[in-house]
Parts: sequence; C-alpha cells; structure tokens
Amino acid sequence: MSEMSFEQMLEESFKTIRNGEVVEGTVIDVKPDEIVLNIGYKSDGIITRSEYTNEANVDLTTMVSVGDTMEAKVLKVNDGEGQVLLTYKRLAAEKGSKRLEEAFENREVLTAKVAQVLDGGLCVNVDETRVFIPASLVSDSYEKDLSKYKDQEIEFVISEFNPKRRRIIGDRKQLLVAKKMEQQKELFARIKIGDVLEGTVKNVTDFGAFIDLGGADGLLHISEMSWGRVESPKKVFSVGDSVRVFIKDINENKIALSMKFPAENPWNGAAEKFAVGNVVDGKVARMTDFGAFVELAPGVDALLHVSQISKEHVEKPSDVLKVGQEITAKIVDFNEDEKKISLSMKALLDPEETDADVADVDIEAVANEE
Repeated sequence: MSEMSFEQMLEESFKTIRNGEVVEGTVIDVKPDEIVLNIGYKSDGIITRSEYTNEANVDLTTMVSVGDTMEAKVLKVNDGEGQVLLTYKRLAAEKGSKRLEEAFENREVLTAKVAQVLDGGLCVNVDETRVFIPASLVSDSYEKDLSKYKDQEIEFVISEFNPKRRRIIGDRKQLLVAKKMEQQKELFARIKIGDVLEGTVKNVTDFGAFIDLGGADGLLHISEMSWGRVESPKKVFSVGDSVRVFIKDINENKIALSMKFPAENPWNGAAEKFAVGNVVDGKVARMTDFGAFVELAPGVDALLHVSQISKEHVEKPSDVLKVGQEITAKIVDFNEDEKKISLSMKALLDPEETDADVADVDIEAVANEE
C-alpha cells in the first residue's frame, strides 16, 4: 500500500459537507457586505449581505464581530471560486417559521419591531420570517395613518399560519380588545354615579364628545359640557384633551358624563346677585321678535322684553341691539324656581315710568324652541 502524500492527508482531515447541510463556524473576517467563516472545511464559508439579512445596505461590520460563532446553511459547496456559499437568513427563516408555527398552535403573544409600513398593514420579522398584520387587525379602532408604528415594538398573536402559501398573519386587535374588556370590567366594578374622573377626549361629534375613562368610553353630551351655552363641541374640545368629568348616569355598559358640577352652578347665590332692583351688565346672546336674551353669567340668561328696551317704541329688538353687544339693565323680576329673570333698560332711563307689565315669557320654552 502506497503512503498518502501530505496533501492527501490534509484533504482527509477535513470534514465533508453537502448542499443543504447546517454547519457551525467562527467568524474570521467581516466586511461591510460579506462575512467569512471558518467552518472546518478545506475552504472558508462566505455569507453575503443578501444572505445574512433582508435589510438593504446594512453594514455587516456593525452586526457581526470576528470571533463570533454562528450557524449557517450550505447553499453551494463550491461557488465557482473555491469557497463555500452559505446562508444565514434562510436558516433563521426556517427556525423562525417553526417558532411561529409553535406560537400559532399555543396562541402565544409575540413581540417584534415593525419593519415596514404598507398601505394595507404592517410587516414584522420574527427570526427573519415575515409576518403581515393587516390594517384591520392593527388596532381596535380605525386608523387612517399607520406610519406612527414604524420601528415600534408591538405585541401580536399569529391568527393564520400557512407557510406554503407564504401567508403568516398577525393580529394585534384581539389583544387590545381583550385588554380593554378586562379594563372595562375593572372600571365598572369600581365606579358609581357622582364619581369624578379624569379622562381623555377620544372623539368629538356635533352632539358631544366621547371620553376615554381607561377601560370604557363615556358620552359627554353637548348639553352637559358647560353651565353656559355651547355652540359646537368641536370649538371646545380636541382629540387628546384631558378633561375632568363626573358620572351622571350608568345604564348597563353606557356611561353618561357631565361637566356641570353642582358647586359651579351659576344659579348658586343668584337670589342675592340678581335681586329685583339690582343693576347688572350683560351681553346680548340671541334675539327674537319679542325680546332679547341677555347673558348675565355663563348659564344665566335674562329676558329683555322689547317693551323694556327704550322709552321710544321699538318694533323689533334687532332694530336697536345686536348679538354680542354689552348692555346695562335693571332687574325687574326674579323667579329662582323657574330660573327666570326679567330686565329693563327703560327703567334706568326713567325709573318713574317703568312698565310694570313686563311680558311673562317662559324663557326655557323659548330657548328649547330655538
């Protein structure tokens, strides 16, 4: 038997590898676009940037260091230049796919950073495996702009797993719904009518604002926003505003809110402030053919009848007054029970000739008609 040459013995000392085999190696060199591994074979293993990650233009020197050990999969034993072409990302993807399959079966909650924002949803990578979260499953409410999620870490579950069709779907919405249900249960267990809460404006409509109370939304109706008149909720509140409210009513899972705190009722002490004979200043709030309603304080309107505007005959209040105008008048009638106050400007002009027959108009009825 002939003796083997040194080259033959060296050749025999190296392990054999095949395409598709998983090998472990030590990083002996790193370039921005290439990693060189010693895999115990006669040739070094090469992992290109595109076979390391799906991220474009990444500098591999910032991700891998000489001396690191890593596993990779053999793509080609000889890449044409005597080197072994390896892939790291495909092996990671296979492991990631297995990981996601187990997460799908166990309903495990996963956490990953949003890698890409698309028109139809978000993409995240779990061990180099792509998971798509449709826009409808990103949140428990409609979100027009998903760009705020870019590079954010989010939690989700796998709701569909079909790697053969490259269809792995994530769902964040069901986690938010479940969390909100738990918060809602806790909220309703501790709140009662009359409680004062801090909330955040979630949505504003023409008839009111929905306030997030931390587990459930409450409705703050336009009529409960102020003791004074509110023309439009959108002029008062913006989404995200913090508000202090109290619970006016609870009906099953519906919460009615109010900002008309009893202690701030403008009619408190009104008998003294608006006693008959007092001279007051006010602002014309609105007008009818029979008179003008004057705001003496937010939530306190008084009627200035057309016959009490001037000593001269006035056909319509709008002939001599305008909305927003500041006036001074004398209180000639006060009814606290019915929340009625009557004014007279004529009484200040000639106190001796004040018309005692101030028109008895139901202020609340007129206000409701308007």
